[in-house]
Amino acid sequence: MADTGAAPTPPTSPPQGPLARAERFVWLTARVLEQHLFAHHFRDGGAGPVERALDAYRNEDGGYGHGLEPDLRGPVSQPLHTARALRVLDAVGRCGGRRAEDVCRYLTSVSTADGALPAIHPGQRGYPAAPFVPVVDDPPGELLATGPVVGLLHRGEVWHAWLFRATDFCWRAAESLERSHPYEVEAAVAFLDNAPDRARAEAAADRLGRLVRRQRLAALDPDDLDAYPVAPGYAPREHHFPHDYARTPHSLARAWFTDEEMARSLDFLAAEQQEDGGWPVRWRQWAPGPSLEARSMVTIDALRTLEAYGRPVR
Repeated sequence: MADTGAAPTPPTSPPQGPLARAERFVWLTARVLEQHLFAHHFRDGGAGPVERALDAYRNEDGGYGHGLEPDLRGPVSQPLHTARALRVLDAVGRCGGRRAEDVCRYLTSVSTADGALPAIHPGQRGYPAAPFVPVVDDPPGELLATGPVVGLLHRGEVWHAWLFRATDFCWRAAESLERSHPYEVEAAVAFLDNAPDRARAEAAADRLGRLVRRQRLAALDPDDLDAYPVAPGYAPREHHFPHDYARTPHSLARAWFTDEEMARSLDFLAAEQQEDGGWPVRWRQWAPGPSLEARSMVTIDALRTLEAYGRPVR
């Protein structure tokens, strides 16, 4: 048969398997950063393209802005943006060196007197932000913002003067919690999983796990979610599950749950993949753009959690 020079016809059948379906969703909806992150985690993509894509969100003060954390819009650096940037750098093995020094310089400039980070710096005023992250003039330092940053810097073996004060704050906050809510607990786990004093971290995590079960902050039976309260200010049915606290089997939070409870949680996570290939955003949605951007991030996190526990996704 003569060669007509026509381009091959692409396949019309939908992709099969969780990973292939998620990949199509990412290519259809994700930002360039999440496209490169997906390629890095699941398609042998390099770290360089991820790092270059992340640079678009970087500011001269060493922090990150420009909507990197989708619920905060505008160009100004924010602790939550910078925490997201550190997660990305950690994921590709680049959380260190001069870049980490610049980040610590920014964190020093916005921290409170006790070395902690506010969730939202007042510089956000005038730019769109989710209604559940109000901007105030003199925000307090919070474990919610500080724990993940400090944990990732310790994981990257970064040493900086700011980190000593911030670490002390995280210890005091994590060890004194009497009542909490899921996102604050997750922030505490992010710190404790990487804190240098492992014996102290294990003791604090054991106490925190008892608090989680006492307050019913983890939905242990996905088939009976009405039995678990949703924290004040959260969206309806914004439950958190064992896999949200223990994102890998190596997390200290894994000891909080039985094998059966974790298996149910992972079954629920796998079943949450939607028809378009992505995972849903469970927190309150306030604008179409941020919600769509967040879904690709949630999708990548879901796949990584399932793989970490040996669940088939490919």
